[in-house]
Amino acid sequence: MLDGFIGIALCGAIGVLLLGVGLRETVVVWRLRRHGIRVWGVVVDNVRVEKRDSGPTWAPVIAFADQRGYRVEFTTKMRGSGMSLPTGRQVPVVYLPYDPQNARVSMWRHTVGPVVFTLLVGLVFLGTAVLIARTT
Repeated sequence: MLDGFIGIALCGAIGVLLLGVGLRETVVVWRLRRHGIRVWGVVVDNVRVEKRDSGPTWAPVIAFADQRGYRVEFTTKMRGSGMSLPTGRQVPVVYLPYDPQNARVSMWRHTVGPVVFTLLVGLVFLGTAVLIARTT
């Protein structure tokens, strides 16, 4: 009985946390689509990002000039296979005027993809919590 409660609480908490993060990202993407400034950026580098469990991955570094003419560099939030961008490629970038450091690559896989992935994983954890509750 105690194991079931711990499983329900843990899966439920993780699910709610992930849904919260997903909803926050949904709001950010909505703001970017509605109020974002669109510019072109260039992939200037791909940096190695160490992960403890699965080994290193590569994250593209994108540079662009904001509306004041300052050079801004950022790395993408979503990383992994299928998310890489070759060095030298021009990519569409969108950012909020008051926060150019939190720019996003304006491609579906870099804006909507992370939101969908986070929401789905959150639903999986909540579903697991429900399944545990039903079997105990």
